[in-house]
Amino acid sequence: MDCKSYNLRYLLSICGIAALGGLLFGYDTAVISGAVNPISRYFELTPFETGWAVSNVAIGCIVGALSSGWLAGKLGRKKALILSALLFTISAIGAAVAMSFSSFIVYRLIGGIAVGIASSVSPMYMSEVSPKNIRGRAVGMQNFAIVFGQVVIFFGNFMIAKGAATEWIDTVGWRIMIGSEVIPCLLFCLVVFMIPESPRWLVMKGQSAKAKRILSKIGGSQYATHELAAIEKSLTSLNQTVQQQTQTSQLLKEKRFWWIAIIASMIAVFQQASGVNIMMYFAPVLLEGVTGDAETALFMTIWIGVIQLIGTGIGAFLMDKVGRVPLLRMGALGCILGLLTTSYFLYGSGSMDAASATLYGYLTLAGMLIFMVFFSFSWALGAWIIISEIFPNRMRSFGMSIAITFMWVSNFLISLIFPILNENTYLIEHFHGAAPMWLFAGIMAIAYWFIGRYLPETKGVPLEQMEQNVISKVEQRPLQTRLTTR
Repeated sequence: MDCKSYNLRYLLSICGIAALGGLLFGYDTAVISGAVNPISRYFELTPFETGWAVSNVAIGCIVGALSSGWLAGKLGRKKALILSALLFTISAIGAAVAMSFSSFIVYRLIGGIAVGIASSVSPMYMSEVSPKNIRGRAVGMQNFAIVFGQVVIFFGNFMIAKGAATEWIDTVGWRIMIGSEVIPCLLFCLVVFMIPESPRWLVMKGQSAKAKRILSKIGGSQYATHELAAIEKSLTSLNQTVQQQTQTSQLLKEKRFWWIAIIASMIAVFQQASGVNIMMYFAPVLLEGVTGDAETALFMTIWIGVIQLIGTGIGAFLMDKVGRVPLLRMGALGCILGLLTTSYFLYGSGSMDAASATLYGYLTLAGMLIFMVFFSFSWALGAWIIISEIFPNRMRSFGMSIAITFMWVSNFLISLIFPILNENTYLIEHFHGAAPMWLFAGIMAIAYWFIGRYLPETKGVPLEQMEQNVISKVEQRPLQTRLTTR
């Protein structure tokens, strides 16, 4: 079917609402970038505690991601998103008014649970309601929303801190930064009730008639009939009942499941280990270390978000045209270039004079921008799309929860360790913040190889045929049956 045959207005509206979970994901995880130094001073934190203030969210994300498969399977995709909206709101209010570091951590953990659920269920929902030939653009709305949320809070953090006294930022300003998330939280809570349930989940629960009505609204009666038959066939293969197929114990015995889960999990880990978390969470810290001025560093950080937003738009356009694999490999090479450029100027900043501080700050920023533009049109978008579409229907809920969990474990470890490395006396004196960039560049080189060896092209492949597609690539053999893709 041609794209014009679908009810794009309806499809994009429900995907847009689901993508608000991504907006809150981006807002919640990036808000700490501008607040980390004031919070560290307010609570008098050690380097380890500063890392914990940033990374503790990832612990909540791990819990949320692990539970997301069960929640999405038991309650449905829609109710799981409603739950995440409520948790986001509780977290934003609680963390903003926290009077102790321990209570701040508790509320940020609650926000992390919300992020973990939304980061898994939002793309899951969008991949399941979207026709295969526009699935990349639809799921791309999730990443666009994540980046948009990050840009909004980068700009918000800068405006809150602009011209303000350090004492005010350390006592009041950071609370306004954290609490501003309440506005998009309430919006998400209001509109999430408007979306329908996922048709694929409805079929799994024996509600095929209701699923057909939703599919008809998306693509008409002919599309609904075809999709419903394909979904029912995929869920009843191997003469098993739907319930038997979706049981965790059954999946754990399948070698095919583990191959697909490992590939998806590695894509998730590579995305986080690319160095993007350092750019997003600690860019103000790195840039302030070069320029010596907090306000200038926050202003520079806005451009990281803007470039990522532009790159995400480019990626959404290219993902369904060029394909996932070519973009991810190109992105890996571009990330290496950006990381090495950033490390070069960080390393050189150790021998500069005071007059060159701003210049070196902008040169360091240039390396970060090179990294972000390549990352945003490839890995930022492509990893989420692949994780949401690489699992066949019967594996998706549990499989995605595993991959997203690995993503947040990586996020946690990197966010916890980086402040310790960044304040290590030996590394500062000898490398001036450049050493971690070399590590991330090496990881991206491994990612380039891994994609070429193990990741099949998923562009245009029906979800019901994805299993055969992945296993054929793993076993390095051609598909026995030509997929109805291109």
